[in-house]
Amino acid sequence: MKTLLLIDANSLLHRAYHALPPLTARDGSPAGALYGVAKIMNKILREEKPEYVAACFDRPEPTFRDEEFAEYKAQRPETDGELITQLIASHDLFRALGVRVFDQAGFEADDCIATLANRFAATEDLQTVILTGDRDTLQLVRDDRVVVRAPKKGISETKIYDENTIREEYGLSPQQIVDYKALSGDPSDNIRGVPGVGPKTAIALISKYGSVEKILAHPEDPATAKVASQRAAAEQSKRLVTLRDDAPLAADSLEDLAVREDDLDREAYFSQLGFKSLTAGGAGSGDNVKKAVPQDPPQGTMF
Repeated sequence: MKTLLLIDANSLLHRAYHALPPLTARDGSPAGALYGVAKIMNKILREEKPEYVAACFDRPEPTFRDEEFAEYKAQRPETDGELITQLIASHDLFRALGVRVFDQAGFEADDCIATLANRFAATEDLQTVILTGDRDTLQLVRDDRVVVRAPKKGISETKIYDENTIREEYGLSPQQIVDYKALSGDPSDNIRGVPGVGPKTAIALISKYGSVEKILAHPEDPATAKVASQRAAAEQSKRLVTLRDDAPLAADSLEDLAVREDDLDREAYFSQLGFKSLTAGGAGSGDNVKKAVPQDPPQGTMF
């Protein structure tokens, strides 16, 4: 079975940025997050050898969610300038590694991932692995054909979420994750859900009726009263948490996502930034970055 690896690049860069000390490249530009992601990707590509890979990014423009709900993610602090610089620069990092980069105005990285995952879901002998720290993508899991690889502890300790894992942890199917968040809310995105409906109540209602729509179709049940009285909030929350799979991405064939192995590009990129230890001849050598030889990220803080 071949592998399609879909990367939430923003999530990966954020984790690397906060896990590593400040590092700078040869030209003095910030490079800590780039270094962390370069190490991760170098390891994955050389050891796991996925045949198809895509890195998906958020864009700075408002998305359809912002247009519908002005307070969407409003509680989040502004992104550090040094991280923004590295988010932009990381496009070149992925391209140097032979990985296609995708983003789309009006959509989030997760929507781009959903678009690619669903576009190729019917391909025989293919497993899609979503590398992310964002649990919104759990709704995309399908048996063991589409799984989420989430951080647990270090690069060697990630957790795979397949359909059985999600049922064990949530008591729900992957498709019902959107109903769960629609009712109980998602504080990380400032989505309130239905006031007065917590996780336990949400799971109980979904287990009984199956979805938000079916819950709303039974107003005669006293247990559904809170949801029925907040129909608009429940319906809007579900729209906001549901990933869209219609982003207009230029990838009509799975071969469009094939990893383009070009060691010269990779070596030139790592050398330009001063990541000597990541080059073919640099094993054990120091890196030409601030603090000389960067330490591996602390366990439990990054993929």
